[in-house]
This record gives sequence, structure tokens and C-alpha cells, in this order.
Amino acid sequence: MKKFTFFLSIGASALLLWISCASPNSGGGDWKAKADSLQAKLDQYEKDQQQLNTYLTRFDSLDFNFYSHQLWDSLQISHANNIVVTYPDGHQTTGIPTHIDELKPMFVFAPDTKITAHPVKFGSGKYTCVIGEMQGTFSQPMPIGGGKTMPPTGKKFKLQMCTVGEWKDGKMVAETLFWDNAALMKQISQ
Repeated sequence: MKKFTFFLSIGASALLLWISCASPNSGGGDWKAKADSLQAKLDQYEKDQQQLNTYLTRFDSLDFNFYSHQLWDSLQISHANNIVVTYPDGHQTTGIPTHIDELKPMFVFAPDTKITAHPVKFGSGKYTCVIGEMQGTFSQPMPIGGGKTMPPTGKKFKLQMCTVGEWKDGKMVAETLFWDNAALMKQISQ
């Protein structure tokens, strides 16, 4: 992304230089207005890219630090108080406290759960999309409902997940999560 921005800046600068050196009477119209318009577009693009990079950096902190180390109080740095989160099965929660309640169960049966990489991350405007690699070990009993548990197998898991976030005023206001629960169960089962 930085290389693209660099080359875009070089290209726009070269174009501006060419326009400024061209004869204003060569039928090109108001060359100064065109140059100013191009510069304004470039400035807006760079501003948008800076904001997007801020969102993606904040998302790195969210996964690598806050989630992986269960620093739940820090979610308010990246999440709006009334965030709406949609989970893989389609159910939704509203607000940070209910979102945290949905995140905690993973750490009950796999307390070493962490997100280790973001191999793909990009965005456009107010949206970001990040693929995370989650891993852990099924080392504690897993609650399965009705007061019953599944005994730990000691098996490790590695699971890809995807988060699409919508941002406003520097915080996520909506988050849609995707992962394959069947793949997780296949990896940790006997």
C-alpha cells in the first residue's frame, strides 16, 4: 500500500510539473485549475489512506494485544460503546459488554488462544477487512450446555477468521465475524 501511495504521489507530481510547464495557450483550457483539482484529489486520497492505515493499525492492536491477552477493558479503544456485532451463525449482539461475553468462552476450553497473524488486511472508506490466524490448544473442559462438558483432547488448532469492520469517528460501530466452527471441531476432536 505504501509503494502504491509513493508511486501515485510521484506520478501526480510529474503530471503537475508537466501541466505547469505546458503552454497555457495550447488548447488545454485552464491548466492551473486542472492542476489544483488534481492536487486536491491527491490530498484527499492521501488523507483517506492515512485514516485507513490508522484503522488497520488499531485492528492489529485489537487482535494481537486486546483479544489475545484478554484485555477486555481496552476494547473501548477500538469499539464504539453500542457496537453491533454479527457472528458466523447470524446472531447479533449490541454493546461492548455483550460482545465480551461472546468472546470469553473460547478461553475457557483453550486458555492459550491467540491471534498470531493478519496475512490479509485492506479497506476502503469506512470499511476494513482483516483475515486473522487464530491458534490455541483444547486443554480444558469445554462447556456444551446443560451442565455438561466435553473433555479436553490436548489437540492444537489453527483457524482462519475474517472480520469486516465499519468505522466511525475512529471506532468500529459494526463488526461482522466469519470463521468455520466445523473446522475447529474437526481439529480438536478425538
